Amino acid sequence: MADKLTAPIDTRSQIPFSRPPTPHASPARVGFCGIGAMGRHMARNLARRQGSDVPPLLIYNRTVAKAQSLAEELGKEKIAVALRPEQLVTDCDIIITSLPNDAAVKSVYEVLSQALKNSHYERHKVFVETSTIHPTLSGELYTLMSGPHTHFITSPVLGPPPAADAAQLIIVMAGDVRAKREIAYLFVPAVGKKVIDVGGNVEKAPTLKLLGNSLLIGSIELMGEVMTLADKSGVGIDHVERLMNDIFPIPWWSLYSNKIANDKFDGTKGFHLDGGIKDASHIRSLAATHNSPMPIIDVAHQHMLTARAIHGAQGEEAKYPVLDWSALVAGSRVAAGLSGLESSTVRAIPVQNLS
Repeated sequence: MADKLTAPIDTRSQIPFSRPPTPHASPARVGFCGIGAMGRHMARNLARRQGSDVPPLLIYNRTVAKAQSLAEELGKEKIAVALRPEQLVTDCDIIITSLPNDAAVKSVYEVLSQALKNSHYERHKVFVETSTIHPTLSGELYTLMSGPHTHFITSPVLGPPPAADAAQLIIVMAGDVRAKREIAYLFVPAVGKKVIDVGGNVEKAPTLKLLGNSLLIGSIELMGEVMTLADKSGVGIDHVERLMNDIFPIPWWSLYSNKIANDKFDGTKGFHLDGGIKDASHIRSLAATHNSPMPIIDVAHQHMLTARAIHGAQGEEAKYPVLDWSALVAGSRVAAGLSGLESSTVRAIPVQNLS
């Protein structure tokens, strides 16, 4: 892992901007808010990539223990822990946020905005929002955070936690071009492998991120339906899993087909089901706004709700504390008369050929 993060790469084809001039007499200090499933990997990789002449990455997390754990892992030369989010504003030039949902994003930015009004600063600040949020919220944040000496850009990332860990995320950017240029060279190759620039309207990057997630959600839904039919028809999940991986030799496809085939629905090691429900809700809202139906997302949303209901009913007997969004297959299984989250407990009787 360390070799991947420190090895030099040619960024010319991955970043659609020329390299920015050095903007400050001293290196910019970076702050990071949100050490969750994605944020922990992103913050760790940023800290590892920073040179010895750069101040330690300043991180804040509502659960302080998570931030302190990362600081202990990397050492005080690489990571410092902020006890309040306002400290990111007072001490940093670049503030990155990676948060679980719109409510958390809005709440944090209201605090950051107030801290900005109460602080005296001479250097420009860039706020970088990397969460998956509804496009209209990004417009509200742009109004809230933009000023003569501040820039707000949206920079959501595409990829599961393992891709974040390997610094192989795809990064979508929208907003001020100078700010995007500076952040692009900070993020690649430390956080991701490529930047897609969608222009100056900060609502466009979250929109493209949701479209990307719709491809993932739709694929997982279709995968679940096919594997459920394979189980009921007697062909067998193992055969169809191998076939799918031969047809679609893509790492994330293999990842999710394996989760479904083996009931590996541990949300602590993947993407939380609640996050998938939130994303599907945003996609459905976007589709309704533009009169562009997406029926597979409607079905996937229903199936995620089914999985959450089954998991909730299990109470303390649940196998995992939280579910991965691939657990949406529970909806297809239940509709087909199978066990939702533990497919091995009920297997279909192969249909006999009576001809």
